[in-house]
Amino acid sequence: MNTHLTSKALMEMEQRERAQLINSVGGFKSVCLIGTSNETAQTNLAIFNSILHIGANPPLIGFMMRPDSVERHTLANILSTGYYTINHINESIYKQAHQTSARYPSEVSEFDATDLTPVYKNDFKAPYVAESRIQLGVEFKERINLTINNTILIIGEIKEMYFPSHCLQADGYLDIEKAGTIACTGLDGYHTTHSLERLPYAKPS
Repeated sequence: MNTHLTSKALMEMEQRERAQLINSVGGFKSVCLIGTSNETAQTNLAIFNSILHIGANPPLIGFMMRPDSVERHTLANILSTGYYTINHINESIYKQAHQTSARYPSEVSEFDATDLTPVYKNDFKAPYVAESRIQLGVEFKERINLTINNTILIIGEIKEMYFPSHCLQADGYLDIEKAGTIACTGLDGYHTTHSLERLPYAKPS
């Protein structure tokens, strides 16, 4: 037996229930921690499940922000300093990562609140998560406001990255499973992964 929901039925659902459903129906997603600091070196850390590939030449990566109708510390810091980090989440830190979604005041660092460790590398202007095994240093490039629902697409250029050497394959493929990177569904479901197979480049037969 299958459930059938129309758009009318969706809009009649309780708000949080609808949010859980729509967030999970899109399937497995990447989930990362975004690290920032403001101009007075106050650090901030927040979990995001909306990371997306924009392009490889130059190396661009994006993520979605909720509307800035309320204070968004990550957004404010990125627009202020122009830099942020994207840090993969692994099994050993996913509960702490999830806790960063709590609404802490701006003067409280989520690094401190969750016992995660900020680390600055190579004079980069934003903090990495020391416990993360794959880390990207990103420079802000573009903000796109989506008029359909007032969400915000933030696009940045990857300026540096760190990852375990054994995860990089000869053809450039980064095996993030070897680094223990996890995935998510919805707003609170976390999953380890199991690779099936890498397939060759598809061509018409």
